[in-house]
Amino acid sequence: MNKKHLIEITIFLTYALFAMSWVAGSIMTKDIMAFYDIDGMAAATWMTNAITIAKIIGNLAAAWLLVKMGPKKAFTIASLLIVAGAIGAFASNYPLYVFSRLVMGFGGAFAIVYFNPIVIKYFDASERPVINGINAAAFNMGNLLALLFTGSLLASLGNWQNVILAISAISLAILVIWWFVSDDFSLSNSSDNQQQANYTLNDGMKESVNWWLPIAYSGLLFCYISVFALFPLVPSFAAEAKYLSSIMIGAGMVGTMAGILVAKRYPLRVPVIRYCGLAMTLFAALMITTSNPMVAYIAAFTAGFFMFVPMTALITLPQELPNMTPGRITVIFGMFWSISYLIETILMYFAGVIADMTGNIAYGATFAVICSSTFFLASFFLPETGKKELVITGPASTKNA
Repeated sequence: MNKKHLIEITIFLTYALFAMSWVAGSIMTKDIMAFYDIDGMAAATWMTNAITIAKIIGNLAAAWLLVKMGPKKAFTIASLLIVAGAIGAFASNYPLYVFSRLVMGFGGAFAIVYFNPIVIKYFDASERPVINGINAAAFNMGNLLALLFTGSLLASLGNWQNVILAISAISLAILVIWWFVSDDFSLSNSSDNQQQANYTLNDGMKESVNWWLPIAYSGLLFCYISVFALFPLVPSFAAEAKYLSSIMIGAGMVGTMAGILVAKRYPLRVPVIRYCGLAMTLFAALMITTSNPMVAYIAAFTAGFFMFVPMTALITLPQELPNMTPGRITVIFGMFWSISYLIETILMYFAGVIADMTGNIAYGATFAVICSSTFFLASFFLPETGKKELVITGPASTKNA
């Protein structure tokens, strides 16, 4: 195994375990609420809101920390913050527990932004679609691990505190591996690219592509989170929402693998984003409107599949922009994740308002599906970075447009 592959495994597992801890905490909400004698879901939502707030702020701060500390120490700090989520197991009161989730959220926010400069540094252009696709599945993998093992861990370890400690202990082991296999590297590809290495947040805000990318993704992110936050509260679906959610997760893993193959074999990025985004929205709409359970299951699988197929293309697109460097890509993805989560948080709030005003949570779920169309609509404003290869036809050669 090459050093770069070991580095890739460590960063993937770091974020997957962050996601597992996040989702496991959500699954154990009732146990945690009972321990702290908390009543009402409004107070309980702060367990997730703290992580979301941290991601909004932390994603933007990630580039600053990378410049100050260098890649090795910056990712180490991110990992330490994720491990520090373990303090929640010792929290004597609910506000301290929420604070532990905030700390862990900052770690996750930093870590996911650092994926991209690491990929730019260690993998060449032909390898990046595969690595990007794998990294795009990190949260989904952690989500799946939480769904599969939280119940059994809770039963075998005795309480929710021990579950959190167990996940944090594994994260600590991964951190130790990172420290020994990683190294620091320049944020510019060469001395000629020093200006791009010093690319600031102010520079990033001036480029329209850095706004359209998160706008596109925000609707998909909102729909994805709604599958677990809103859909289980809707009693009127043709099939139970928990089954639809599980099917979408499984389909997402299949879609991720398909997305890697598509990105490797098909050089253009925008058509994949556009038409997969359209298919995702249409099948998600069918899933929540059909009265036939079998149709709902098929639509859930197809929607989950098309939700993740374009993720490799979406993440690869900014890496293929001209004169890209690790420093510049860090700023771009800091903006990407921060703006995406900010928009998602606002949309989730409006979904709650719609549900309260109508007295029907199904309208909130419908709103989430409608918003997922941003992936399709914003694609018309994204630049095409992929290029078709020359095709030789006889003595002359022509370029495919």
